[in-house]
Amino acid sequence: MHDEEPLPLTPMPARYSGLLPQKGWPKRNLKFLRHRIVPGMFRRTDGDVLEPVLAPPDLDKVRITWIGHASFFLQFAGHSVIVDPNWAKWHGPVKRHRQPGLDLHAVPEVDLVLVTHAHFDHLHKPSLKILQAREGIVVPRGSGSLVKRLGFPAIHEMQIWDRLNFDELEIIHTPSHHWGARFIHDTHRDYGGYIVRAGGKSVFHCGDSAYFDGFTDIGKRFDIDVALMPIGAYESPSGRDVHMNPEEAVRAFADIGAKVLIPMHYGTFPLGNEPHDEPVERLLMEADRLGISDQVLIPEEGVGIEW
Repeated sequence: MHDEEPLPLTPMPARYSGLLPQKGWPKRNLKFLRHRIVPGMFRRTDGDVLEPVLAPPDLDKVRITWIGHASFFLQFAGHSVIVDPNWAKWHGPVKRHRQPGLDLHAVPEVDLVLVTHAHFDHLHKPSLKILQAREGIVVPRGSGSLVKRLGFPAIHEMQIWDRLNFDELEIIHTPSHHWGARFIHDTHRDYGGYIVRAGGKSVFHCGDSAYFDGFTDIGKRFDIDVALMPIGAYESPSGRDVHMNPEEAVRAFADIGAKVLIPMHYGTFPLGNEPHDEPVERLLMEADRLGISDQVLIPEEGVGIEW
């Protein structure tokens, strides 16, 4: 097991992407407005809202239900968590294209809610106000003040490589290559992903990230069963190095050494200039090229995948 290796005394920082846009951003933003934002405003929201399966999975299984975007409901035999819950219909002028897969008001009380970083599409306060978590909410260091009035019984701020344990449930905060500011000025907020472990199963939620060498480090430290990897918004209007394309997501998956890849961060909100269906098409082509198609599971919103 990799995770018995000693951890450094000083937490390793995440890789900061910087905030300045790259050359050519006005043209990219105009394209984004004309071909993604404005048409999206008039697009019908597709998909169905389902009731969550409340019965826990078998002792040796984890049930992973994609809600949409980066939101997941993770159920183990004795524990459950929700990561980056977002039931928003709009983010400013950006309209949601796919319905949330689960009925927000039908989601049961969970052990913990995890938020990977403070961006509005990941830390969605209206959704957080409705969810119930008996052990509270987990956020990266610097974001505790954003959630202190949302009704959670406890707020846990984590640094990179920190661990939290509740009975058999373990949470590990992992690095990423992104940024954590909710507004331009608050660059003090951390960001990253999480490893969630319980009942002998481990799930890695990458959070938002560009490709970087930290994935190799995560793979050296921990054995991971299922990797939830972002594959969309790679043609960023700003041109910044903040998200992975599908080929990079597969490379990161290989670096981590996980057994199964489930993609996320595509299809729900149009956040990049890439065509709507391109992320999954490119992911499947790359998996086929590398002979790992049987390790890629494409989720349907609201339908649990047991592994």
